[in-house]
Formats: sequence, C-alpha cells, structure tokens
Amino acid sequence: MKTIQLGANGPRLSQFGIGAMSFAGIYGDATEGESHAVLDACWDAGVTHIDTANVYGGGRSETMIGTWFAANPGKRDSLILATKAGITGNADRRFNNDPDHLTASLDDSLARLGVDHVDLFYIHRYDTAHSPEDLAGTLKQLIDSGKTRAVGLSEVAPSTLRRASSECPIAAVQSEYSLSTRAPELGLIQACAELGTTLVAFSPVGRAFLTDAPFSYERGQSMAFTKNNPRFVEPNYSANIAATNAFRTLAAEMGVPAASLAIAWVISRGDHVLPIPGTKNVDHLAELIRGTEITLSDSDFAQIDAVLPVGWAHGDRYSAVQWEGPERYS
Repeated sequence: MKTIQLGANGPRLSQFGIGAMSFAGIYGDATEGESHAVLDACWDAGVTHIDTANVYGGGRSETMIGTWFAANPGKRDSLILATKAGITGNADRRFNNDPDHLTASLDDSLARLGVDHVDLFYIHRYDTAHSPEDLAGTLKQLIDSGKTRAVGLSEVAPSTLRRASSECPIAAVQSEYSLSTRAPELGLIQACAELGTTLVAFSPVGRAFLTDAPFSYERGQSMAFTKNNPRFVEPNYSANIAATNAFRTLAAEMGVPAASLAIAWVISRGDHVLPIPGTKNVDHLAELIRGTEITLSDSDFAQIDAVLPVGWAHGDRYSAVQWEGPERYS
C-alpha cells in the first residue's frame, strides 16, 4: 500500500482510507460485525486511515470504531484517525463553528471513540458567521489542547482554504471528487498542492455509479440521501446508468472491476490526493483497494476520457437542500 504525507508536515498514511459513514446505516443498515470485518480487512491490507464524523448515525459510526479499538488493543497508535464536527442537526442553526460547540463536539467524539485524541479534526461545514481566519484560530486552539494533532476543512472553496491557512496549517480538505464530480479541478486541487494540504476525496466511486453494481432506482428511492438527489431521480438516473455502462465495459476489457478503475483514476490525480470510499462489504472493499495497485497509462486515460468526458453526469451532485453548507466556486 503506497503511503503519502498528511499535510505539509504530518505523518505518513496510506493513500487510501476507509470512509466510515456506511457504518452508520446511511446506505442501508450495517451491523457492528460487518463494520468490524471491514476494519479488520483494512488493517490486513495496510490501510492506515479511518475517517468518520459525529453526525454519522448520531455518533453510531464513531461508536462502532470505538468498539473495534477496544477489541483490538494496540492498533490505535498505528492508525490515522479523523472525525468531523460543525453540523448541528438543528433547524434554527444547521452549522456551528463556535469554539465552545466545536470543543464540546470533539470531547463527545473522543468519548465515543474511546481515545484521548484524534489525528485529524475537520470542520464538517464552514459556518460563515466566522471568518476563515477566526475559525483557524479556533482550530489552532484545538491543536494546542492536544485533542487533535492536525485540523482540516470540508466542502470549502479554495479562497476559504487560503485564508484559513494564513493563520493555521490546514492539513486536509475533504471534498467530493471522482470521475462524476470534477469541480475540485477548478482550483481546489491546485490550492491544496500549493499549500501542502491533502485533498481527501469522498464518494470516489460516484455513490456506486462507478461500480459494477450501482444502486437500483428502487434502492435509491429507499434511502434518505439519494431519494431526492438529482442524479438518482428520473430521467437522470437512467441516463447516468446508460453513461456509466460504457465505463463498466471499459473496466471489464481492462480486466479490472469498475470500482478499482475509479479509485485508480482518483489516486492518479496527485500524490496529495487520498480517496476515502465507504463500504460495509468486505468483497467490495477488496475491489476498492485493488485500485491502489493499478498504474494507468496515457492510453488508459484517453479511453476513460472518451467514455466519461468532463461533465457527463446528468443532474447536479446535490439538491437545493443538500447544497446548504458546501461552498461553490469557479
């Protein structure tokens, strides 16, 4: 498993992490046994990065990871553990970056995880009631407290990253990035490279569209996130399946699973790019990890671009409600 550096001066970690949102039942229920099996398989494969958040299942994902740590004493110190806070779930104030709120949220996360610190603490959504510089000051205080070794931002514009970085090193920025969502190429991936910030790519297999087993329309309609997501409603859903059929065919011709090819493409974007797919299935995890072993040629890139050119996806990546919080930029 190839390793990269977290941020400009951080520790080494695998250039592949496990996104633990799936442990919380976001895409269908996941048992503790299934979640622990995925973490066991990650450990065996040399995956050293685990990413979670306090809102995943209302703390369920963190609790699952915490029970795995308890059952595997000694493994925590070899892993780079990340969590996030800042989404409140309250209708009157959905995002809160106040220092007291973030400190309390981190304390609660540490308790669920059963650890005394995390290696990376993200602001899950930027609260514009604070300037990026003031937020960076809060993040620096959290580093100074010893409760996190490094800090990050999520779903922010390059300008916000630059302003925050002027006050505190930002080790990572989390953003959706895949062959189906290429907005980070409009400045974010470049700003991260310039500042020594790791770009952590969530949903790198396009919420299953870039796999050999994409969600059926019926399954998508049964899950809260995809039910009203523009890419999963008709006629966009059928158009996206038709578009990605060519990608599945290409992957088969290359002798690899579609998910592996999608991961290989994300990793090829730079040594500072780290995909964090999520799954509750060990067999699917193996397909995802296989992508870290693939080196793509110029011919491979040309074929991928031919079947999935920039802008191929039908429908926005978020609905109007889902767009509340993430920063748009161009």
